[in-house]
Amino acid sequence: MNSVFLAFTLSFLAGAASAVGGLCSFFIKKENLSALAVGLGFSAGVMIYVSFMEILPHAQETLVGLYGHVFGPWLAVGLFFVGVAIAWGVDRCLPPLHVKEETLKQSAKLKQTGLFTALALVLHNFPEGLATFFSALDSVTLGFSIALAVAIHNIPEGIAVALPIYHATGSRQKAFWASAASGMAEPVGAVVGYFILHAVLQGAVLGILFAVVAGIMVYLALDELLPTAHDYGHGHQVISGVVGGMGLMALVLLIF
Repeated sequence: MNSVFLAFTLSFLAGAASAVGGLCSFFIKKENLSALAVGLGFSAGVMIYVSFMEILPHAQETLVGLYGHVFGPWLAVGLFFVGVAIAWGVDRCLPPLHVKEETLKQSAKLKQTGLFTALALVLHNFPEGLATFFSALDSVTLGFSIALAVAIHNIPEGIAVALPIYHATGSRQKAFWASAASGMAEPVGAVVGYFILHAVLQGAVLGILFAVVAGIMVYLALDELLPTAHDYGHGHQVISGVVGGMGLMALVLLIF
């Protein structure tokens, strides 16, 4: 039971790091639209880089190990586009913004983008919680290393949720709690893993989840975050944010 408690604690702390990113909303003025444009670009850069450089390769490695070098890569790529299709379907199901006043319409669009980002990160954090939990059960050292790496890259992901919601609502509290809630999918994943999947979990489950989530996150970055960023800033501001987000995630992944 001590090992189970430790594994759950590590998953919880890794998820709680998203709230640290949410704290950024307390230090950014709502009128600073350039910061919003750079921040949204930064969030897109984080999501694109982590999807292609960590999540999808991890899924492919898992699926290749289970299904071989011929079928495994095709399965990973196919599931990636399944994730894209799921995100597209969810996006099409969202209600249209029937708002005449442009300022209110922009605020509604920002709020929708923030909530869509939070949903994508919940789906991303859930299998991460599973991975952290089961790694810690197998090895405390491995579990701690994975939890630390997850926590570090959850910080910019928390920013991705907080920024658009803060600028849409003007509420730092709502922005903070939305980012914190997205991270709580990690300990939820740990609880589900222990009580439901502990006896039946196979490696393919995590591989499938990660591949699908990578597709969802890339779609979100390209269809929601980047277009919204361009609404609030010029191209150089947005691309500087994208490169900054990619650079930070590259540094985090290299170190951890």
